[in-house]
Amino acid sequence: MRGELGSVAGTPVWSMQSEELGATLVEVTRLHAQVAQLQLRLLAQAERVQVGTEVGATSAANWLAHQTSTTRPAVHRAARLATALEAHPDVDAALAHAELTVDQAWVITEAVDDLPTDRIAPDTVARAEAFLLTEARDHDAKALRVLGRRLLEVLDPETADAEEARRLGAEEADARAAASFTMADDGHGRCHGRFTIPSLHGSILGKHLLALAAPKRNPDLPSATPTRHRLGQAFCEYLETRPDSTVPHSGGLAATVVVTMTHESLLGDLRAAGLCDGTRISAGEARRLACSAGIIPVVLGGPSEPLDVGRRRRFHTRAQRIAMGIRDGGCTTVGCDRPASMTHAHHDQPWSEGGHTTVAAGRLLCQSHHTLAHDHRYQQTVGPTGKVTFTRRT
Repeated sequence: MRGELGSVAGTPVWSMQSEELGATLVEVTRLHAQVAQLQLRLLAQAERVQVGTEVGATSAANWLAHQTSTTRPAVHRAARLATALEAHPDVDAALAHAELTVDQAWVITEAVDDLPTDRIAPDTVARAEAFLLTEARDHDAKALRVLGRRLLEVLDPETADAEEARRLGAEEADARAAASFTMADDGHGRCHGRFTIPSLHGSILGKHLLALAAPKRNPDLPSATPTRHRLGQAFCEYLETRPDSTVPHSGGLAATVVVTMTHESLLGDLRAAGLCDGTRISAGEARRLACSAGIIPVVLGGPSEPLDVGRRRRFHTRAQRIAMGIRDGGCTTVGCDRPASMTHAHHDQPWSEGGHTTVAAGRLLCQSHHTLAHDHRYQQTVGPTGKVTFTRRT
């Protein structure tokens, strides 16, 4: 067979008529399916007799990958299909007679094997396979995969609803268990991230970003389809414009970004500004953010909210918490690295003993150290840098 193919390898095809060319393409595609079936049958037998062990190969698939310079994942995938076809002789026969493509054979075997055999009638499995083999005449692998997921609706409607509910519940539980988010700054003005979230939340996020990136909001865009760049810009806009009322609270404050800059920078100076987590941004970016929702500009030397409430209220105000966060940077206990968002506002002199609710008379302490501050078994010592040391009383 290889010799026959080799004899026509250099034959020109430019002289073929359109109908003849089309018919030959179809025949070669069918030939490919038949050759693939033969390869899979041979591979299954090679695995059984452990071809390649005499030269130290750990499997026939690994041996074949080495002999043919094929990637191991590709050969192992073929080996899995070869095993599946042995359990589905009708699919194997259809592939051998070029009634299927390899991709269609994959879809049919996977769809049938995914059926809940412990919850459906025995003949339903055979009917499912026969149904997909029939539909393969008019549907490609992608369309067959859709049909495969709805098999029970066609063959056993009563079981389908319960099975779909079970499957969706399991998928959603798995998705929640697998949810993850990582983010890192590369030190060059860019932040990179990766996340895995359930399909529901992915759909919500996608809808929001597409709405922000829609052509009606961006009439100057050259294409009606949002690009990756435009979606990235929409994500930035999404974060910057989130209403303050929807932002979660941490440490007594909404999780709000605080931008610190000098009054001169606000008016046009080139000096950089700083965020509450230590990130540095340009003065121009800080000025742009100064009027954005959910981002609070703290202008040093400019007008600000009253910070000294004295004895008129017990708890520190939002403005006081922001000021203390900028001053302290986090928990003020020596050796503690808890950020400001994970701290409490503490009165140096307890309110119950006449202490005042002011920035100067307060400090930030994390929950653990705030508990120690009110534990009579410990005493506090404030060092020259304003940091607190706790020691157990003897």
